Parts: sequence; structure tokens; C-alpha cells
Amino acid sequence: MKETALTHKHIELGAKMVPFAGYNMPLQYSGLLDEHHAVRKSVGVFDVSHMGEFIVKGPHALDLIQKVTSNDASKLTPGKAQYSCFPNASGGIVDDLIVYHLADQEYMLVVNASNIEKDWEWIQSQNSWSDVELKDISDQTTLLAIQGPKAAEAMQPLTDVPLSELGFYTFTKGKFAGVDNVLISATGYTGSGGFEIYFDNANAEKIWDAVMQAGLNYGIKPAGLGARDTLRMEMGYCLYGNDINDNTSPLEAGLGWITKFTKDFTNSNALKAQKESGLKRRLVGLEMVDRGIPRKDYEIKDANGTPIGVVTSGTQSPSLNKAIGMGYVATEFATEGTEVYLDIRNSLIKARVAKFPFYKEDN
Repeated sequence: MKETALTHKHIELGAKMVPFAGYNMPLQYSGLLDEHHAVRKSVGVFDVSHMGEFIVKGPHALDLIQKVTSNDASKLTPGKAQYSCFPNASGGIVDDLIVYHLADQEYMLVVNASNIEKDWEWIQSQNSWSDVELKDISDQTTLLAIQGPKAAEAMQPLTDVPLSELGFYTFTKGKFAGVDNVLISATGYTGSGGFEIYFDNANAEKIWDAVMQAGLNYGIKPAGLGARDTLRMEMGYCLYGNDINDNTSPLEAGLGWITKFTKDFTNSNALKAQKESGLKRRLVGLEMVDRGIPRKDYEIKDANGTPIGVVTSGTQSPSLNKAIGMGYVATEFATEGTEVYLDIRNSLIKARVAKFPFYKEDN
């Protein structure tokens, strides 16, 4: 298994370590509930250095990105980032990602850990421009997600960058914890605000220690994959391999907002035709009415026990104290409030279709 530059720190902190996407990663430290509530109420920090980072540079860098991604990257200016996906040639999704416009003719693509090799091969295969340079910097990059409503206040002493003024999906480079050239991005996967910071592995220990020290008076908690999953699920954010994959259309997955038909991209004509002819299924939120927790691959049925879909993610929501899930259902059952049933151990357990996000700040 691979290790991040901070694996030894997690072990020292007593984290429960698990294999994930080929890495030895922390699942939890003080406990999933403790870590989850720290992010919702104050500040938590995740080591997500297992994610992949590719640099795309050159006169036709934008042309390549426009070809391989569904969103319109021409709208980006340096200092802005954008959520997007790589459509494949058969109607599904190679991966979802964030595109950062670093400078003129230079971009960074941040991809999922489990898909680094697949994505790298995909973008290389799509690059028909000799003046576009591709560089995989994943193994030399540390990425921390410092998340929560107190993140800006807690981290401000570490940088001259006015953190509270960074708009959502914008970023800058600056000095952080005495380290130059740290990319500070107002992005995250939790729905509770905060930042993601990218820097060289050589500075990982110094920055981790500084972040933990700066957050001390705010009750900062190191957080693991368990809390990351419950936090993203409360927001209805897709997890690649569960809610989206090579066989799910971005339109079915509710990602029409990042699928821009104002340009041509991989398989755009087929996706446009799918939109025009109408979707046969949709990704929806599920709130349990009866007792039970939705689990991946549970069948979703109608009142007569006829299969109408499948669960892709589910958990007991720590913020809402109720069981929630995500899954695909036939379009006629996708309306908010529709009663559906999960087949749990051969019993039909009632749920209702819910709107994303499940969690709102006033919950």
C-alpha cells in the first residue's frame, strides 16, 4: 500500500487505518460522530493527499480540457476553479474532478484517488495536440482539507491571504504556515465551508503541525474517511464508484448543471439526445420512514414489490439523526415525497424520495 507524507502522523494519533484506493488511510481517530460534528460545528482537518493532481499546460491546454470535460472551462479565469466530469464514449463517466485555472495556458485537474491511473491514461489518449504538456504531480503533492464554519478564523494567523474573502470555488497561492507557494482553495466535500490546501510533500509535517496548533482553541479534530463519507452524503454529493461510474450518465446523476451543450465534448451529441428524449432513471435522495439503513446495492421497489431502482450510498446521518441514502429510481418515481420501499433481508422497508441536500445550515 502507498502512504501519504503524513501516514506516520495518523498512526501516532492512534487513527484506525484502512486500505483505500491503494493507500493506507485513516478511517477515524476519536470516532466518526466526534469528527463529523467537529466539521459541522467548528473545524476538522482531513489528509486527502491520496487524490490525484495533473498539470495541463500549453497553447492548446484549454482545447484539451474542453474536449475531455463536460463543463465549460472557457468561463474560468486564473484563480477560479470548476467542478466537472470526464464523460466516456458510451454515456457514462470516467471520473468527476475539479479544474483549476492556474495561469494563462496552465491548469490543474484534481481527480479521485481510485482513478488516477485510469484518468491519466484517458487524458493522454485524448491529447491530439503536440504543444500540450501533461504532468502527473500526484505523488509529490500533499492535500489537506480544512473544513468547517470556523476554518477561516482558526487558520487566519497562518497566512496573510484574507481567507474569509476567498469566494467559493476560487483560489490563490501564498505563504501558509511559513511555507511559500501554497495553493489555498475555497473548496471542499463537506458542505460546511473551509479550504483545501495543496503543497509539496516536503512541507507536509510542518504544515500539519501548524494547522493542528492554530486550531487548538477551536477544538480542531483530525478527521478520517468515515466522517468524510457521512458529511458528503448529507449534502447529496456523489462518490465515484458508488453514485457515479462508467455506466451512469451525468444527466441521470443530477449533474446536468456541469454538462454544457454550448460546446462539443466527448460523447456530447449522445448526451444531448438523451436529454432531449427524456431520462429513464434519476439519482434521488432517500429518507427512511420505517426503521432501517439504506446500503449500497439494496433494491428499491414500489408498493407492489416491483423493482424500480437501486441504492448507491446510505448511512445514519449524524447531523439529522435519521437514516438517509442515495439511489437511482425510474423517473416516474423520482418526485420529492414519493413513497418507495427498500428490500432489506426480504422485507419491504418504507422510505420517501427527498431533495438534496439533506443537511442545511439551519438544521
